Amino acid sequence: MNDTPDITPEQPEPARRGDGPPAPVSRRRLLGVVGAGAAVAGAAIGAGGAVLAGSDDRKSGSEGSGTDTGSVAASTVAFHDDHQAGIATPSQDRLCFATFDVTSTASRADLADLLKTWTAAAEAMTLGKPVPGDVGDLNTPPDDTGEAVGLTPGRLTVTIGYGPSLFDGRFGLAGRRPSALKKLPELPGENLDPDNSDGDLCVQACADDPQVAFHAIRNLRRLGFGTVVPRWMELGFGRTSSTTPQQATPRNLMGFKDGTRNIDSTDAGLMGQHVWIGEEEPQRWARGGSYLVSRKIKMRMEQWDRDRLGDQQNVFGRYKGSGAPLTGHQEKDAPDFAAKDGSEYVIPADSHIRLAAHENNNGLRILRRGFSYTDGIDPETGDLLGGLFFIAFMKRPDQFITLQRSLGAHDALNEYIQHIGSGVFVSPPGLAAGQDWGKQLFG
Repeated sequence: MNDTPDITPEQPEPARRGDGPPAPVSRRRLLGVVGAGAAVAGAAIGAGGAVLAGSDDRKSGSEGSGTDTGSVAASTVAFHDDHQAGIATPSQDRLCFATFDVTSTASRADLADLLKTWTAAAEAMTLGKPVPGDVGDLNTPPDDTGEAVGLTPGRLTVTIGYGPSLFDGRFGLAGRRPSALKKLPELPGENLDPDNSDGDLCVQACADDPQVAFHAIRNLRRLGFGTVVPRWMELGFGRTSSTTPQQATPRNLMGFKDGTRNIDSTDAGLMGQHVWIGEEEPQRWARGGSYLVSRKIKMRMEQWDRDRLGDQQNVFGRYKGSGAPLTGHQEKDAPDFAAKDGSEYVIPADSHIRLAAHENNNGLRILRRGFSYTDGIDPETGDLLGGLFFIAFMKRPDQFITLQRSLGAHDALNEYIQHIGSGVFVSPPGLAAGQDWGKQLFG
C-alpha cells in the first residue's frame, strides 16, 4: 500500500515444484508472425504500449464473425514498443498474475522455444485473436481454449518477468543476470507464505475484462506443459492506483483513495529517473526494462471496519470522503507535513502518507500498479479474506526495500495489514517486430 520501497544478501532459493517427467500433452510450436493482426498492431502507438482509445466495452461482434473490427482497434494496446506494455500503460481494471517454475527435465532449448511460443501467443491475444495454430483438427486439443472468442481485447497487456532463481546454473544464464536482481531480504512485519512467493518467471496479464486476462494466463500455462509448472496465481478485481492524470483515483478495500501521488507514467523524466533500467546496468539486454516487485498484503477487514472514522483517517493521513490530506481540502492538494495542531502533527508522524511520501524519503519513488483481491472466507473465524495485491515497477528493487523498511517498522497501518506473499522479477524491455522473448533473454 506504499506510495513507493533495496536488496541485501541473497537468500537460499526454495525448492521448485513440478519436477518430474513432462506432461503427456505436448505444446504446439507457434512459428511465424501473427498474420493479419499486424495491421491492427501497427496502428497502436505511444510509449510503453499506449492505448489507441479508451474503450473498455465487453462487446461481441456479429454472430459467426467474432469480435467487431472497430471494437478491437478501440481496445488494443501495442505489443511491440521500446518498453513492455503493462508498465506505463494506463492501468486496466482487472489482473491475472501468475508465476511459473521451470521443470527439472527442461533444457535451455526447451525454455528458449517456450518463450518464442509465448511471444507469438501473447501478441495474438493482445490483438483479440485466438492463439495461432492448426484449425479444425478433431484429433488434437484446440490451439486456443476459446473462452475469449467474441470479446474485445479489453486493452489486454501481457508483461513477462524473470526471477533471480532463473539465473542459476541450469540454463547458462548466470552471466546475464541483471546486477540488482536478488531475492528480497527479510522485511519488518512480514509473514511470507512460500506458496505465494517467488518463481522462475512471472506473467502479468491486465485487461478491462477479467475473462480476457484469465484467458491469457490459461493459454500460456497450457502452452508450457512439460517445460514450466505454475507456482502461484492471483486474480485482481479492482485497480488500486492510477498511472495517468486522466484516471480517477480508485479506492482500496479500506475505502480510501489509493495511490493519489503515484508517478505519472506519461512523464518521461520521472519514468527515466525512477522506473526504467538505464545505462547504469551492465547487462545491456535489460536496459529499458524495469524491476517488478509483487507483495500480497492481507487486510484485517473486520478489525478495520470496527475502528472509528477519526482513527482511520489518522492512519492514512487523508480524509476518507474526499481523499484530501488532513492539511488540505482537495485530493490533489500537497500535504503539509510541517503543520501542527498544538504539539502534534496534523498529519500524524506514523501515518501512511507521511512515511511513504517522496519528500520524506530523499525523493524515492516507484510506479504502483496494484489490485484488490479476495480469497473468500476464513473457515475458522468467518472473517473475509482479502486485501491488496501490490505490484510496483522501479529502476532498482532497493527503492521498494528502503521504503518498506520504514513502513514496516513505523506505519500505523500495520495494525490492520500483513505482507504474506512476495516476489521480485526483472521485466525486460519491449520487443521490436520479429523479436521474441527467447532470443532477447538468451542473446
